[in-house]
Amino acid sequence: MDVDEIAARLGVPVEDVQRLAGDLPSAPMPAKADAPALLDRLGVLPDDAAEILAGWPSDEWPPELRWLRDRVTALVRADLGGHEWLVPGPELDRDRGPAWRHLYVYAYLALVDTVLAYHRDHGVPGDVSWATLADLGRNLAIDRRMHREGWPVMRAWLTLHVRGGLYQLGRLQHHRGDGTAISLHIPESGPLSPAAITDSLDRARAFFPRHFPGEPYTEFACGSWLLDPQLREYLPEDSNIVRFQRRFALEPYVEPEGLDADTEVLRFVFRSLTTPLDRLPRDTVLQRAVIDHLRAGRHWRWCRGRFPM
Repeated sequence: MDVDEIAARLGVPVEDVQRLAGDLPSAPMPAKADAPALLDRLGVLPDDAAEILAGWPSDEWPPELRWLRDRVTALVRADLGGHEWLVPGPELDRDRGPAWRHLYVYAYLALVDTVLAYHRDHGVPGDVSWATLADLGRNLAIDRRMHREGWPVMRAWLTLHVRGGLYQLGRLQHHRGDGTAISLHIPESGPLSPAAITDSLDRARAFFPRHFPGEPYTEFACGSWLLDPQLREYLPEDSNIVRFQRRFALEPYVEPEGLDADTEVLRFVFRSLTTPLDRLPRDTVLQRAVIDHLRAGRHWRWCRGRFPM
């Protein structure tokens, strides 16, 4: 099949598959018999694991889907050690079945051994490797909670993990960069307490000079709606979010292209993008703040800040 036929069979624009064509080396899938233990180690919950196993790659897959998994895996593998955002392939119609729904999960699983070897080459401890890679299970669970609204944006996000571009060190995820800053990401994994944040930052201060000595980081940076100063209109000064904000010197605000802060706030606070405001829960101060702010016709902002390492 040529790329035009592949695109037609996949139901995506041809330009979305043209860039995948080539002969870059791919990576094999783990044996299906080993998959349950691997999925468990990656934090994948039973319902998601069952669905992944039900769609497991086989000779019964349509050829266009086999081609896409192979080429996506090759594209991501070719950038091993990279840390830029990478969209690995087209968004698929996930209603066509578990094989289509989890195509990018299969590519991720195929690359686990590759990235573990990369970690070992850099002396990264195994517990850090597995804590980092277990973000797969966390995001699958979020997607299920969001009734399949949460996964498409994660195609690019999860390539950071299997390229060695991001590491979970305690409470925060730390994302390598080209400049002097480590970018901070905040997974859904418990309170944002000052002690937990300080512990994570201290781990990073030791981790990167030891395992990536050629990358001279001097500061931490973060881009998030959590840094929006408007939150202080609603949250107490001793809240974990406000105390997190105080660590950062904010950059002049520039509305980010292609990113809607209101949508991201709804995604992270309520794990829903379609529930009307008057039906969202108001159980926490943060939930009430988000709802009241939007109902007043105001908008949230995606802010960036940094502080010395």
